[in-house]
Amino acid sequence: MAVPGFQELTLPVLREYADGQEHTTREVRDRVAIRLGLTADDLAEVLPSGRQTRFANRAAWAHGYLKESGLLESPRRGTYRITEVGQRVLAAPPERIDIPFLMQFPGMQAFRNRRGESEPEDRAVGAESAGAAPELTPDEQIRAGYESLRNSLASQLLTRVQQASPAFFETLVVELLVAMGYGGSHEDAARVVGRSGDGGIDGIIKEDRLGLENIYIQAKRWEGTVGRPVIQQFAGALQGQRARKGVLITTSAFSRDAWEYAKGLQNTIVLMDGEQLAQLMIDFNVGVSELETLRLKRLDEDYFAEE
Repeated sequence: MAVPGFQELTLPVLREYADGQEHTTREVRDRVAIRLGLTADDLAEVLPSGRQTRFANRAAWAHGYLKESGLLESPRRGTYRITEVGQRVLAAPPERIDIPFLMQFPGMQAFRNRRGESEPEDRAVGAESAGAAPELTPDEQIRAGYESLRNSLASQLLTRVQQASPAFFETLVVELLVAMGYGGSHEDAARVVGRSGDGGIDGIIKEDRLGLENIYIQAKRWEGTVGRPVIQQFAGALQGQRARKGVLITTSAFSRDAWEYAKGLQNTIVLMDGEQLAQLMIDFNVGVSELETLRLKRLDEDYFAEE
C-alpha cells in the first residue's frame, strides 16, 4: 500500500499513546508502520529533498497537529504522551482524526489563527474525499507547487527553443554545456561548436578545463521522434574520429529503439531529449532568471535542550 496521508495517520498515532506512557516518535512510527502493514519500499520512499522519508514526515505532522490540538503533550524532547483530552477522544473515537475534527479544540483554532489563512490542506481533504488525490502535508504541498511551476517553466522553455533559429540553438547548447562545467571557457567552446560539420558532428567541446578529452556533439532541432538510424550515423562519425564520447541533443524525443541502441554501444553516446534539455536549462540558469527564493526551516530541538 502507499504511505497514508498525514491526516490518515493521526488516529493510528494517537492510539499508540493510549497506555498513557511516554513514547518516542521513532517508537510510535515503527508500531504504526507494522499495524498499517507498510512495506519496506513504502518506508524507504523519500521526499524530493532526499533528507527525510515520506512516512516520517507525515507521522511528524500528525504528532504536531495532535500536540497543537491538546491531544498529545511533549514532556521531553523527542517524546510524547497522551493528555486527558486525547483519552476522551479515544474513548469514543471518530472514523478518522482530520483537521475539521481537530478544529473543535481551542489549541487547534489558535494554531490556525496564527497561520492567518484558510489552509491548503483543507482543500486537500475535500480533494481526497472526491477521490482526486491523497492529502499532503504543508511542506509536501509547497514541493508539489514548486514541481508544477517548474514543469510549466520547462514547457515554456522548450517551446521557445523550438521556435528559435538554428544559430541561436547552437549558442544555447554552448551556454548550457559551459554552465555544466564542460568546454573550459565560453570562448574555447564557441570556437569549436558548429564548425566541423563532419559526418553528423556539429562540434567538439572539452570534457574539462584541462582538455584531457574531447566530447563530440550533434545538436539538432528535429521535429519528429529521433530514431535509431540517426544514432547509428553519429556513432559511425565518432568511430571515424576515433572518439570515445559523444552527446546527441534534440528538442524532440528519442525512440525506445534509439535509447536501447545507444546503451549497447562500446563508445559512450549520451542522448539528451527536449524534456531533459529544458530541465537542465532550469538547473543551470540558462534562459531563466531567478524570481524569488524560499527557504524552508524547521525547529531545532537541540537548541532548546537544557542540561
